[in-house]
Amino acid sequence: MEIFVVPDAAATGVVAAGILAAVVRSKPDAVLGVATGGSPLPAYQALAGHRLDMSGVRAFALDEYVGLPAGHPQSYGEVVRREVTERLGMDPALVRVPAGNAADPGQAAEDYDAAIRAAGGVDVQLLGIGHNGHLAFNEPGSAFSSRTRVEVLAERTRAANARYFTSESDVPRRCITQGLGTILEARHLLLMVAGTDKAGILARALHGEVSEDCPASALQLHQHVTVVADEAAAALLAPGSGQVPVRVPREAVGV
Repeated sequence: MEIFVVPDAAATGVVAAGILAAVVRSKPDAVLGVATGGSPLPAYQALAGHRLDMSGVRAFALDEYVGLPAGHPQSYGEVVRREVTERLGMDPALVRVPAGNAADPGQAAEDYDAAIRAAGGVDVQLLGIGHNGHLAFNEPGSAFSSRTRVEVLAERTRAANARYFTSESDVPRRCITQGLGTILEARHLLLMVAGTDKAGILARALHGEVSEDCPASALQLHQHVTVVADEAAAALLAPGSGQVPVRVPREAVGV
């Protein structure tokens, strides 16, 4: 596991974008796993500055709400369209998001999992981490072997996402999410974390017990993980854990 500690959230984006850009340059038809939420946004912004030809890159989103109509501004399909597909000049036909408005969400989840495998798997999966340790919408208790499926959102997760909606009551209660087993099949996991409020859960995920009570602890089971955290999020990482964080100074990041 590689851990890079940078000055702030903007710098996490610069470092993560550099990793993604290197993959795309070496493999123009790479399969990227894209995430929504606040953590990965700096990466998409910085990656746009690389001015790469992304027209052949394929992408799969981690998750989607169940029940929002097509085109809803807070659906992850719309977020991915705005922040990823359009910003990076990707071909919309090559960017997939779970069909949260499907008549049969369970079947849509199975079809989505099969589509990832048919594409040859994900080369680099971008991730954020929730305050309760969730990855994508895999809440505590999710099996490490779980596949893409319909899940019920934890109330804490709904409360955290309420800032994107008019009120918490408007946040959907169900979602389609890639399972932890699906995520762990990606060849490279790239976790972005920023903020003091994530320091405790990041330390637990990387240095604590590997347990389904903390879904993000599954990262310890993967052979190729890169963590990019700002100073605030990395504050509780244990220097004696055997995973020594590499501190990247501001001048090296260029922000």
